Amino acid sequence: MRVGVFTALLADLPLDKVLAKLKAMGVDTVELGTGNYPGDPHCKLSMLNDPKALEEFKKKLDDNGFTISALSCHGEPLHPNPEIARKHQDVNCQTILLAEKLGVPVVIDFSGCPGDNEDAKFPNWVTCAWPPHFQDILNWQWEKKVIPYWKERAKFAADHGVKIALEMHPGFVVYNPETMLRLRDAAGPSIGCNFDPSHLFWQGIDPIAAVRVLGDCIFHVHAKDTQLYPYNLPKCGVLDTKKYTDERNRSWIFRTVGYGHGAEWWGEFISTLRMYGYDYVLSMEHEDSLMSPEEGLAKGVAFLQNLVIKEKPGVAYWA
Repeated sequence: MRVGVFTALLADLPLDKVLAKLKAMGVDTVELGTGNYPGDPHCKLSMLNDPKALEEFKKKLDDNGFTISALSCHGEPLHPNPEIARKHQDVNCQTILLAEKLGVPVVIDFSGCPGDNEDAKFPNWVTCAWPPHFQDILNWQWEKKVIPYWKERAKFAADHGVKIALEMHPGFVVYNPETMLRLRDAAGPSIGCNFDPSHLFWQGIDPIAAVRVLGDCIFHVHAKDTQLYPYNLPKCGVLDTKKYTDERNRSWIFRTVGYGHGAEWWGEFISTLRMYGYDYVLSMEHEDSLMSPEEGLAKGVAFLQNLVIKEKPGVAYWA
């Protein structure tokens, strides 16, 4: 297992400087955004039609000793606005093709969320079982929109030797282990998850227990923390819609690893991932509104480097 970095947190720097900064920290693996919400400051989809630029990009990474853990295109492919949906779907498609050319095994996205009917203008995330028409909305979303799209997209990815890792994120139809496994069961094994514990903490889901539920469904892991505030929880609950920068009044905020949960928790999380067969990358993502990206990066990488399990055991005496 090794520590990587989602370079969106260094979007203001050119790729050369990003690689130099990370190399000095002992990091040699990056996750790169290609469009939609992470943007594409360091990895341009235009390289698909520019062989020279693609070779130069590969050479730059190789010369600096870097590998790519995943290409990320977090978007809303099921948005009821056809223009938004087409744009985000197209970025996903091109990202899969670029991943194939770069030899990157994983593309990260969101599941998206449809509206409540064909004429809807905005997504409708159903969070309650009642009134009865909520169930009708959910059934329509999954049967008419979610499963057909992702079943087709999963086949496309598999045909190009790429897996799709959906990040379980509230606001979208895949937001917890149950919905993740439901979609995987319908769309096939090339659909799995980008496991970000920060999105599970505030839902009241124990991420370590969730690893045991998901098992080999985990294709990629984000290292990001969440801090809960018991003072505000009784007032706000966990479905808190206040801006992330309103830290004093929110019931939870995202934190750099180690600032929501300590080394003991993260050590057990990493060990459980290893126990269930995940031996890939912990890609650090920064969304801590109390800490600059520079400070969050430095502290987060140092924290994780002390905890990652880098070597597999040899033959033990008890074997």
